[in-house]
Amino acid sequence: MRHTPRYLMTDADEVKRLIRAHPWATIVSPTSTGLVASHYPVLLVEDEHDIVIASHFGRPDEELHELGQHEVLVIVQGPHDYVSPSLYAPGEVVPTWNHVTAHLYGVPEILGEEENYAMLSRLTDHFEQHRPHGRSLRDDEAGTRRHAKGSVGLRMRVDRFDARAKLSQNKSPEVRENITRSFVDTNPALAEEMRRML
Repeated sequence: MRHTPRYLMTDADEVKRLIRAHPWATIVSPTSTGLVASHYPVLLVEDEHDIVIASHFGRPDEELHELGQHEVLVIVQGPHDYVSPSLYAPGEVVPTWNHVTAHLYGVPEILGEEENYAMLSRLTDHFEQHRPHGRSLRDDEAGTRRHAKGSVGLRMRVDRFDARAKLSQNKSPEVRENITRSFVDTNPALAEEMRRML
């Protein structure tokens, strides 16, 4: 990502918050045959001091990515949107795009069959916990264990991250407030991120 110091996110807790709120990730691997990208949910492992994520790949994606053999890039993207210069002071005409994004780097550890099933159970429970009549893999453990064999679980301790919260910090407080108000109805998550920055 472009290095602009005012947009840097250096607080690991802010990156953890981003992962919790936006768990759909893009995973990029520099394999022996070239770049490979896949998209999977990631779950923050909450009982770790460092940033640790867990996920799974559907087979044969783990082979395509050569998982466990090299570093991968996991991209987590939060709220984002186009910012029209019509929201700036008269005479300013250059638009931009506000966003919150983190690039996470590490070497994934491949989980064994039992660890994979436990991770899939946690992942499912995490997303089902607030749904009416939410389901659990425990509802049909024999069937879901068979199904789990089609996936490969992974756990990755993030060795380093590069994160940005580009939220119009280069504009005056009045313009930032105007931009924030413009997103309240159309992109409330981005408006909330901007309010946190204000």
